[in-house]
Amino acid sequence: MRHALRVWAALALVAGIALLVALGSGSALIDPLSVPRLLLAPDGSDAAEVLHTLRLPRALSAFATGGLLALAGALMQVLLRNPLADPYVLGISGGAAAGALAAMAAGFAAVFVQLGAFAGALLTIVLVFAIAHRDLARVAAAGTLDTAPRLLLTGVMLAAGWTALITLMLAMAPEARLRGMLFWLAGDLSGAGAPALPLAVLALLLALSWPLARELNVLLRGPLAAASLGVRVVPLRRWLSVLASAAAAVAVTTAGSVGFIGLVVPHALRLLLGNDQRLLLPACVLAGGSLLLLADTLARTVAAPMQLPVGVITALLGVPTFLVLLLRRASH
Repeated sequence: MRHALRVWAALALVAGIALLVALGSGSALIDPLSVPRLLLAPDGSDAAEVLHTLRLPRALSAFATGGLLALAGALMQVLLRNPLADPYVLGISGGAAAGALAAMAAGFAAVFVQLGAFAGALLTIVLVFAIAHRDLARVAAAGTLDTAPRLLLTGVMLAAGWTALITLMLAMAPEARLRGMLFWLAGDLSGAGAPALPLAVLALLLALSWPLARELNVLLRGPLAAASLGVRVVPLRRWLSVLASAAAAVAVTTAGSVGFIGLVVPHALRLLLGNDQRLLLPACVLAGGSLLLLADTLARTVAAPMQLPVGVITALLGVPTFLVLLLRRASH
């Protein structure tokens, strides 16, 4: 437990530093040492106004989104027993993107774009469970308990369908709205101004998943081994699917399709810290939130005053990082 506390404290410190850097960086620089004072006692200055109305909501939204993606990735990798699984493996990203782009193409306001994204993600979750439900009962009755292949194939097929629909909408979209649609597809936090919901969902999902960590450790040995040790495999798999899907849906609704966080962060932490989910799940939340927060800071500042899609930054950081991790793993 002491080791876990040290790891969490170190990651929390990194998250705090990332937050100070994010709040101080931008077209108008703010001294990071003055950020805590302006947060606690705003003096009515332009710096305080920018900090409270623009940067703080966006930074908290970025942290919550990164934490949700990393948590969803960790849960999906246990659910499917596949280190390459990510939060979008069940087609949730495609469904959310289709809903959001439909609202954008129709010219609806930002709130309806978010509602469209959430509706698309929710529809995908319902479809996945409806299609896979009979198979869950069948394999359980057959004694195999291995539902991962069916869930994976269902998600892949739904994702392919959503991709075709998205391509059709982009081809038919008015040129004036096409740039915004492409930005959303690449991941964009410029419209994230209400961090309370994703932060609350992140805290709730971590509180619901962390008590299951011991059962998750057993599930990694295989469904039959877990069942022989008293784990109720099928209900646990369903619950993991719900938790991971909810995390991915809220993350995509908040920031669009941000890739690699849910894949790289759990995989990297597993290589560095081991595969104990009691340590890994909170660590994923802190590391994922910090990584997306730093990526969003780069997206806002590297080409200022122009802002880049944060998904581009995460991909540029995630691809070489993941390749290094794979090479390091192969060398051992």
